[in-house]
Amino acid sequence: MPESTYTVGFLYTFQMCTSFVLAFFLYEYFKDVDKGFVKYWGLAFTGLAVKYLALACQNFTPHIADTAWLKVIIAFITQIGAYTFALFFILGFLAALKKSPIIFKHQRWLLGLVLTFSLATSFVFAFDVNAAFNRFYIRVSLLDFILSGVFLAVAILLMNSQKRFLAAKVMVVICLLFSARYLICSFLTVVMLRENNFAQIELIFRYFDFACYTLLGVNLMIWMQGAERSAAEVAINRAKYMGKHDLLTGALNREQVIENIPLAISTATDKNLKLAIYLIDLKRFKFINDTYGLKIGDLVLGKVAKRLKQSVLLPQVIGRISGDSFVFAIEIGDEGQLEKAAQHLHDVISRAYRVNNQEIHLQASVGYCLAPSDGDEAENLLHKANLALFRAENKNIPSLRYSAGMQADGSHLPAAEKAIRLGIQRKQFVLYFQPQLNLVSNRIEGVEALVRWQHPEKGLLQPDSFLPDFEALGLNSVLDGYVLELACQKLANWYQSFKRRLTIAVNVSAAEFQDPALVSKIQGLLVKYQVPSKYLELEITENVVITDIESAMDTIVTLQNMGIKVSIDDFGTGYSSLSYLRDLPIDKIKIDRSFITDFARNDSDLTIVKSMIKLSHGLGKRVLAEGVENQDQLALLRKLGCDAVQGFYINRPLTEEKLVSQLSRRE
Repeated sequence: MPESTYTVGFLYTFQMCTSFVLAFFLYEYFKDVDKGFVKYWGLAFTGLAVKYLALACQNFTPHIADTAWLKVIIAFITQIGAYTFALFFILGFLAALKKSPIIFKHQRWLLGLVLTFSLATSFVFAFDVNAAFNRFYIRVSLLDFILSGVFLAVAILLMNSQKRFLAAKVMVVICLLFSARYLICSFLTVVMLRENNFAQIELIFRYFDFACYTLLGVNLMIWMQGAERSAAEVAINRAKYMGKHDLLTGALNREQVIENIPLAISTATDKNLKLAIYLIDLKRFKFINDTYGLKIGDLVLGKVAKRLKQSVLLPQVIGRISGDSFVFAIEIGDEGQLEKAAQHLHDVISRAYRVNNQEIHLQASVGYCLAPSDGDEAENLLHKANLALFRAENKNIPSLRYSAGMQADGSHLPAAEKAIRLGIQRKQFVLYFQPQLNLVSNRIEGVEALVRWQHPEKGLLQPDSFLPDFEALGLNSVLDGYVLELACQKLANWYQSFKRRLTIAVNVSAAEFQDPALVSKIQGLLVKYQVPSKYLELEITENVVITDIESAMDTIVTLQNMGIKVSIDDFGTGYSSLSYLRDLPIDKIKIDRSFITDFARNDSDLTIVKSMIKLSHGLGKRVLAEGVENQDQLALLRKLGCDAVQGFYINRPLTEEKLVSQLSRRE
């Protein structure tokens, strides 16, 4: 065996070992990050290692003829390894850059094509003693030409992408070098194969390969670190954005509306203009949600916000302050423009919405006021615009400007209070129950109690139809007490009738949670209905805690000492969530549905949800995800280690009868 053959054989052996080591690290990294492109790159370097293993065997067996079966099989393995590397290398970049998703659905066909092509290139002229040059052209020259194209394609992909971190730029250079190297080598193997110095030139290329493939693998691992940092930066920026904006529509949230209105007033005043504040409420939006589904409803809200942002009136402030209510503030020089602007809003909103091949029509009620004529404090101005909106809805007119008489007008409230108290007395407020699925046991672990008003004249009313009146009348605590007692009553009835215990989660308002008598009320209910405390769970929002964190913590600790679980509802919608989660002695967090809606397709949401679950588990807290509406979301939450879920995909809110029937079937 010539010395040069040994040298090349050992060089291939080193390259094989290096490739296997890189593949191993890529696989280990894939276990941690679960990114598809990392898996593809690991497979690519595995293919490369197999190629170099076969080439090493070929150089260590020069005494065996090239037409022998052993050499043909070695050539076949070499071709498979090389083309497998090419396939998974480019697939990895397509996945990393989120390109051509259709390709990934046909991976098996592509692998079959690689196998077939490898067989063809290995066995054509395989046993013809006089076809050595033809074999070389097919197995080497053609392979080099294809690899040159693969590396050039990756370089072009990277140059056209938005990846700006250093590893991506270095990768472009490496890919261009490899593309040039393989193209030159493909050319040289055709024109210089019979030259005496071709073997020395080929050896130079092999040393080049050893250095550059090692650099390529190291750079891929650096790339992954850069990609993780980039995803983390996106997640951080998204969290900051969410602290100021409504996630669903991109409009300002209530806190930012209140902060921006005084600035807009000041700017308008400097121009000798006034600021008109419009409060917009979409009519019958619940009908849209019930008819077309929550997903369609969310898309429509996003389109409404987009239209408001694109208004020719050049709004200074656009915000979403509740479910289907928006704020729209513009500068005006003449009060005569107020009504025209209101009509413009009706025209903008009433244009048909095309969503998922459905044509949806909306109408709105609008209440508005003028600053500084009607005041200069944001809360006061929003309150006055809301009074005008309420009057417009009561009178069934499209829009109305605030007037001083509305401030004291609470004509509907006495009637509303009478109806509410009568409804509580006659037990017209009923509970619906939304099951919560434990993802470990795959069994229903509890339900969330959701209140509805079975109105004798208006039918079944959703909370958004009556909760504002409860709040205006200061009756939130009355409703909370009613729901808590009804929940304990249901727990007792279920046990007496079916010998079945099931945890019920009850939402508690800020007013009730901050009531010093809350603990004693709950103790009394548990004793009255003989309910073990562990089957009652209280859900509070982040805002309840932020208002008075020390008092909230004391109450939570007291309740937990009684055996009652406390969870944070709609977690993540508050900007300071992560800063105080560490200190709160809560049992569980409920991730808000806004994070779940698109997280299966959105890397930023996925990063946030993954971080929430990991952080919560690290702090010893369970995690429940709300708003699960499809199998992809459920499967991904299982994979991320989420403890429990609820949402329409698991079950819609059920009446007591349907819940009991369903539980009986499960048993």
